[in-house]
Amino acid sequence: MHFLHFFILLVHNKSNNPQKVKNMKKIIALILLMFSLAQVLSGCGCQRMAGSIYYLNFKPEVAGVYNRIATDYQKETGIDLRVVTAASGTYEQTLKSELGKSNAPSILHFNGPVGYRSWKEYCSDLSNTEIYQHLTDKSLALSDENGVWGIPQVVEGYGIIYNKAITDAYLALPNRSTNITSMDDIRSFSDFKAVVEDMSAHKSELGIEGVFGATSLKSGEDWRWTTHLANVALHYEFQDKGIDLTDPNQLKTVDFSYSDQYKQIFDLYINNSTTDKKLLGSKQVSDSMAEFALGKCAMIQNGNWAWSQIKDIEGNKVAKENIKIMPIYIGAEDEENQGICIGTENYLTINAKSDEQTRKNSADFLNWLYSSDTGKDYVSKELNFIAPYDTFKQDDRPDDPLSVEVMEWMDKEDIKNVTWDFVVFPSQNFKDDFGAALLQYAQGTISWQQVKDVFVTRWQQESV
Repeated sequence: MHFLHFFILLVHNKSNNPQKVKNMKKIIALILLMFSLAQVLSGCGCQRMAGSIYYLNFKPEVAGVYNRIATDYQKETGIDLRVVTAASGTYEQTLKSELGKSNAPSILHFNGPVGYRSWKEYCSDLSNTEIYQHLTDKSLALSDENGVWGIPQVVEGYGIIYNKAITDAYLALPNRSTNITSMDDIRSFSDFKAVVEDMSAHKSELGIEGVFGATSLKSGEDWRWTTHLANVALHYEFQDKGIDLTDPNQLKTVDFSYSDQYKQIFDLYINNSTTDKKLLGSKQVSDSMAEFALGKCAMIQNGNWAWSQIKDIEGNKVAKENIKIMPIYIGAEDEENQGICIGTENYLTINAKSDEQTRKNSADFLNWLYSSDTGKDYVSKELNFIAPYDTFKQDDRPDDPLSVEVMEWMDKEDIKNVTWDFVVFPSQNFKDDFGAALLQYAQGTISWQQVKDVFVTRWQQESV
């Protein structure tokens, strides 16, 4: 802008022709107008071309991978792909905000049946898309008699991740007080509790600060306990009652009948953590992941997606062959045949309100991601997804240690893995309030009965 003003003065001083100066000023004024308009359009995002794809990513831990995917996709196809990643714990509010804009996401996630009820007006019928045809188990899609409204991004598994080097060191201690000779011998909560508490007693010999990484109870970071851990307790309750998870009327109330079992595993976490339980409100998931990677703890509760975080921690000390995963035992009856938690919650859909060309391009991108050589390499080697699509052969499957562990649990005979029932939890508000109560309990300001009351009451309120 300063240059253009300087140029006007220069033309005025150098030219003796008034008409020429006048014409030049008009040209420069037009340039200035175009320059200002470009700034306005840039600020509002209105310059995005019709048909370009906007993908709102749910997983912050793989944001960098999706940025590289966007670059390579544009190189291969020439189609503009923009990826935006919501901050941890903020996807719902980010999605609501972005859908209100003129350049709304064309590919978005929703979280199971409850998420579908919130966002169904934006969900396209995917039954005729090529990617849906590749789905190995069509029951994994979220569908009804009218169409297919969401397809799974990935099949995942979670449990208690442990560092075999540390547990082997414990099992080699001559003065340990348990009779467990292998982590595979642990088949119940009582077995697990005995090992954890004895490991805590020997933590200085094992060179760890706590058996478990920090139990992250900071708001927005407590999902491992408000959904994943609660899932195990609710799974057994739903099983006992014969609840049909597809019927909202059967899900209007819960008793939290396994709350005592939830409490004992949660107590085991917070009483054997690297961090004093009164300070857990300041801890986030990344803190515990770093502690695990650096060998400061022996265990963390998390899923196969955690490998991308563990391996990238500077100074990581955990060898791939020492990363294992085991079930979350809570003390339910007959849990000796329980496996880890395996399922999906993240469904992909295409924004029904996007224009026709954008919807087509979005469907083409999803098919490229899960069927092209470049896309499949990203999915299995960098996103480390266990993809439920027939385009992935044995050589295409992820080889990271946690995904391998999950696939091994999926293939075990006489083991019943726990389904992901938390996809029917009523709302994020319910989970936020439950998480706040867990923090207050850890800090000693409310009783466990009050935590249970929050769980039962808020579930019913949010299910209405």
